[in-house]
Amino acid sequence: MISRYHSYDALKVEWAAPSVLKVSFNRPEKRNAMNDAVHRQISEIWLDIDADEEVRSVLVCGEGSDFCVGGEVDLVVGMLEDRVQRRRTMQEALRLVHNMVNCSKPIVSAIQGSAIGGGLAVALLADISVAAKDARLLDGHVRIGLAAGDHAVLVWPLLCGLAKAKYHVMMNEAVSGTEAERIGLVSRVVESSELESKSLRIAERLSELPAPAIRWTKYAFNNWLRAAAPHFDLSHSFETMSFETDDAVQSIKLLKNL
Repeated sequence: MISRYHSYDALKVEWAAPSVLKVSFNRPEKRNAMNDAVHRQISEIWLDIDADEEVRSVLVCGEGSDFCVGGEVDLVVGMLEDRVQRRRTMQEALRLVHNMVNCSKPIVSAIQGSAIGGGLAVALLADISVAAKDARLLDGHVRIGLAAGDHAVLVWPLLCGLAKAKYHVMMNEAVSGTEAERIGLVSRVVESSELESKSLRIAERLSELPAPAIRWTKYAFNNWLRAAAPHFDLSHSFETMSFETDDAVQSIKLLKNL
């Protein structure tokens, strides 16, 4: 753990290469599911990365076989049963999206295994997303009675078009890495054995290019996302409201009993 990031003890933070910071979900025994600490820290770390002059690019990934399967059951159940926790966690989800969009450093995601819910938000909010061919990308919200509020309404229509976005998110249908590249949801798809090396090489290349040019180009591109922010904010509000519906209560209680 780099001393500057010692407070992010629920994540693994290390140098992957000179000027390339690697941020990893680090609960492989839980398929990198987010608990309270992980959820809070992954929403906040982008502010420190933005201010860190030693960082020129970021590689975000997951330890073990999965990228991140979203919020663990205890986190979701806690949001259902405790309004204070729900408010806090939903505010973190809001900050995660805006902090990644506004982070000046280019972010590369290396997506292996499953990327679901909030984990998928991190994967797709990266500036360049590299997926293994057999990766599994799933929004997952509607399955448990929640409106899709993490990121999908913001980025999916811009990445793959409204028709594909509605189909996969509203049908709760997973997308493989291969299909995700075909429809434009991710930047590149590679063999699983090449994911680490090729995603790192992209992050290294970004770190070698003139920093102001990269950062200003990213900022200009992300104005598309800033312009769509009202759509995201509305979906975030609808997701928060969804926790009060009978469908969500019944679905999440079923998760608790599994």
